[in-house]
Amino acid sequence: MTGKERREQLLTIGRTLFAERGLDGTSVEEIASAAGVSKPVVYEHFGGKEGLYAVVVDREFERLLSLVAEALNSAIHYRSKLEKAALGLLEYIEESPDGFRILVRDSHGGTGTGSYASLLSEIAGEVEHILAQEFKRHGYDDKAAPMYAQSLVGMVALTGQWWLDVRKPGREEVAAHIVNLAWNGLSGLEPRPYLDPKRRRKELERMEKQREKAQAKAEKAEAKAGRAEEKAAAKAEKAQRKARRDDDDTEDGPSDLDPADLDATDRDATDLDAADLDAAEHETGEPAEPESGDESETETVRDPAEAATR
Repeated sequence: MTGKERREQLLTIGRTLFAERGLDGTSVEEIASAAGVSKPVVYEHFGGKEGLYAVVVDREFERLLSLVAEALNSAIHYRSKLEKAALGLLEYIEESPDGFRILVRDSHGGTGTGSYASLLSEIAGEVEHILAQEFKRHGYDDKAAPMYAQSLVGMVALTGQWWLDVRKPGREEVAAHIVNLAWNGLSGLEPRPYLDPKRRRKELERMEKQREKAQAKAEKAEAKAGRAEEKAAAKAEKAQRKARRDDDDTEDGPSDLDPADLDATDRDATDLDAADLDAAEHETGEPAEPESGDESETETVRDPAEAATR
């Protein structure tokens, strides 16, 4: 094995051990034993485990930074930039989980800039530059660009750390949800986000049809409620009119007999008076005097001569 091949072997073994145990939990003896060499070989190539660790971190740092920077600069549309950057990070995590685990650990002081915090700061600087240009173009205050850059990078980075262990759902779906939140905000989330523009457009069309259907249903329900309200109002008005008629009838006095019954009663009373008069004449032999109360009727039954004398 050549010196270059031995160096690459030690770097690969060291990355695996550092990812599992960290710098402090890994010894030179373990690295040498896993490589099948003696400790002096490790010292010869890297000067100790700290040197080996620094090279591993720097390599992962440059690799991930290159992936994200390329994604940010390759796309034209800003949504595509965000999609490619998020997907690039998730691809790196999926393909190099050991390297990412090392980056997210607190790096040893001897590594200089090769720490996860420094990496995120570098990426945020790239994002800040892009946002500042876009803010100026839209008339926004570009002084806020650093804050927005940190927010975006932090959201993607923390989601990547979470996904490193769970690995569900798939990386493209995770990237789509990250972009959904970053691009649309909480108030405009897409129920089913996609990275593919065609699928996203179809989903938006489906959502629009659903909204139209829901609106038509709401309008129909509103019209039905309006008709029911009008019907209830008409019924209430009819009940009020009936109640007013009943009140008027009560004020005029109750009548238990209808007009036909009243006419029959009057006829019976007349017939009864005539019968009483006939009975009185029969008993006394003299014409019966009608009951007092109507002087005109009394005058009509007197003798014409007597009436003339008077």
